[in-house]
Amino acid sequence: MDGSDGDPDRAGDIDDPIVVAEAVLDAAAAAAPEIRAGLPGRRRYLDDENPSGEDVLAADVYADGLLEEMVGDIDGVGTYASEERESAVDTGDGAVSVAVDPLDGSSNLESNNPMGTVIAAYDAPLPASGRDLVAAGFVLYGPVTTMVAGVGAPADATIHEFLVTEEGDREDLGRIDLPENPTVYGFGGRVPDWPDDFAAYVDEIEDELKLRYGGAMIADVSQVLSYGGVFAYPALESAPDGKLRLQFEGNPVAYLVEGAGGRSSDGARSLLDVGATGIHQRVPVHVGNTELIDRLEAALSEVRNR
Repeated sequence: MDGSDGDPDRAGDIDDPIVVAEAVLDAAAAAAPEIRAGLPGRRRYLDDENPSGEDVLAADVYADGLLEEMVGDIDGVGTYASEERESAVDTGDGAVSVAVDPLDGSSNLESNNPMGTVIAAYDAPLPASGRDLVAAGFVLYGPVTTMVAGVGAPADATIHEFLVTEEGDREDLGRIDLPENPTVYGFGGRVPDWPDDFAAYVDEIEDELKLRYGGAMIADVSQVLSYGGVFAYPALESAPDGKLRLQFEGNPVAYLVEGAGGRSSDGARSLLDVGATGIHQRVPVHVGNTELIDRLEAALSEVRNR
């Protein structure tokens, strides 16, 4: 994937959001080896919470600071926003806004399970609609470091997997398309906290697919992209808006899964069509193979309309 689309006249054009978006993804890849190398000494919790009320690890703060520095230095990026910050940071005069979850699943650090970095580039001020995305991706710190990313408007994006080298370069491993025969599912939230309509859907799915849930959204979504299936962090009885954030998690994951041939939903519509009302806005997130998301929406609608 080359942000210039093979056109030398576009290379380095900071007024072209696609060129800027490619640079943002390159910066996330370049930061990945440093973030990964910094994890062992940053497994402790700080005496602080992020704007969503979650405990913060030293690794969260480190990754956030590094990404702000590297992304904020890109010509064409005007705003940097992070899950770890109350408000967005003005980084320049550019039109592209970048929203980052610096270390998704950082609670897995203590148990040494996978986690990742999520990055979204919007051609609009934040908070922005998912339809304003011009790129999205995630870095997965698994047995190997990889990136899944796409560039372009949501309707046009193709999704590729990259190997992230020790030098922070991206090596294209090929296009990702969801397998037609889904295999896995993973659902967040406590089971007693699931609404009845979602629980009824789960009763069907668990007879058909294999449970794969690791507590880091990016790792679970990566399994869905690899094997086909469905991931969800639904609305909960205690949290009707769910847990995940639209700008940092819902929109970029929807962009990637839809670009790979699947669907996303907040329970009734594509996540990319959810109106943006705040940087830390929460939303129920359901992504996966089209047929599974169609069934989910039908199950939610059926129970609610009785």
